[in-house]
Amino acid sequence: MEKEIIEGRQGEVLLRQSANQNSKKLFLESYGCQMNFSDSEIVASILQQEGYDTTNQLEEADLILLNTCSIREKAEQTVRKRLSQFNSLKKRNPKLTIGVLGCMAERLKTKFLDEEHLVDLVVGPDAYRDLPNLLQDTDDGRNAINVLLSKEETYADISPVRLGGNGVTAFVTITRGCDNMCTFCVVPFTRGRERSRDPHSILKECEELARNNYKEITLLGQNIDSYLWYGGGPKKDFNKASELQKATAINFAKLLDLVASSNPKIRIRFSTSNPQDMSEDVLHIMAKHKNICKYIHLPVQSGSTTVLQRMNRQHTREEYIELVDKIRKIVPECAISHDMIAGFCGETEEEHKETLSLMEYANYDFGYMFSYSERPGTPAHKKMTDDVPLETKKRRLAEIIELQQKLSLQRMKTYVGKSHEVLIEGTSKKREDQWYGRISQNAVVVFPKKDNTKIGDFVKVKAIQCTSATLIGEQE
Repeated sequence: MEKEIIEGRQGEVLLRQSANQNSKKLFLESYGCQMNFSDSEIVASILQQEGYDTTNQLEEADLILLNTCSIREKAEQTVRKRLSQFNSLKKRNPKLTIGVLGCMAERLKTKFLDEEHLVDLVVGPDAYRDLPNLLQDTDDGRNAINVLLSKEETYADISPVRLGGNGVTAFVTITRGCDNMCTFCVVPFTRGRERSRDPHSILKECEELARNNYKEITLLGQNIDSYLWYGGGPKKDFNKASELQKATAINFAKLLDLVASSNPKIRIRFSTSNPQDMSEDVLHIMAKHKNICKYIHLPVQSGSTTVLQRMNRQHTREEYIELVDKIRKIVPECAISHDMIAGFCGETEEEHKETLSLMEYANYDFGYMFSYSERPGTPAHKKMTDDVPLETKKRRLAEIIELQQKLSLQRMKTYVGKSHEVLIEGTSKKREDQWYGRISQNAVVVFPKKDNTKIGDFVKVKAIQCTSATLIGEQE
């Protein structure tokens, strides 16, 4: 995953006209993590069966749904601002239904209907199958809400409608929920307990993507490495499973091996890894298969063991360094990225310096960096004091970003002068005469178009120069 959470970034409108022209129009917009984008494809599939085609024209929509993120305050503010823009549409079309899906809906529940009078529909991440019933309630003039969390729901039997995109890369969700209870995080409260999806349904979805000429699949989960299938149910109940279930259980290393073996011509990525869950077996599977991309997103959040303890992260600085060492040894060409929080509760200057030194040691390719913002309902909000001054947070975040830009440039320079296999994903945003794509290590490369190349092709590109964010290359 390019990152687990994108702070305050408005998601692209993910839309595609289906082959069957239904009578009603759905405008669907996603925010935040890639899991939300994947969930939007499930929602589109469910509503397609109810007569809705997707549209990218707000004015013709009968139903507007925002799939929201609640991980940071700015993300919620972005959604509220977007909702306010729908006022004029509602006035012109009183029959227009507006709904909020996802983590923000789960966190605020009925409060959302009271605060946002435009909203008719509030649906949590585990309740999308109930959308047809809820829409019937709104048709009858009632506000509708379902934010019940499930211990079983994985939407395994639903074939997602692939929205927008490039027809080349796709997400496949393999786990839902989170059991980690990091003190700063709302995810366990908005997405529920961790459960894994039937591996047969995962392989079936991957095979369908292969038949439709997709060239890259990203396996998704809040905690991808803690995938564990033993017949269904939350991971926490594995100790109650029968001896046969335990003996035949499939963990993430086995699943990754199955997916890569079954689809040798498709690139495989996965996200997001948690340091305490990643096993050495996964690294050996990565080294075994050429089609598994040599890239791991490995959030650490802080380089200080004392801060990690306050965050309730289930690893220490030393254990994280040991894992980085294993990655470098077993998959030496692997790129590593991170998430980092500056200014968590009680963070001292010495603890901040430990974060900088860890970044130097890990030599990250890139990262996603934020200053701490308190989220209502989290253990940190209930039991800790957000006591690092805002100016100190900003200065520490600036130092983290400055260091990461330096590290990113160093890492990008190691790719220059070498030939890389690149999957063409589209036209460069800056130049119409250039393609862009990514190498196995997830670095973006741009290069001149050739008449015999097209989106979805794998091509050999030699990197000739770089910035801290992009490789510039020539096709060989």
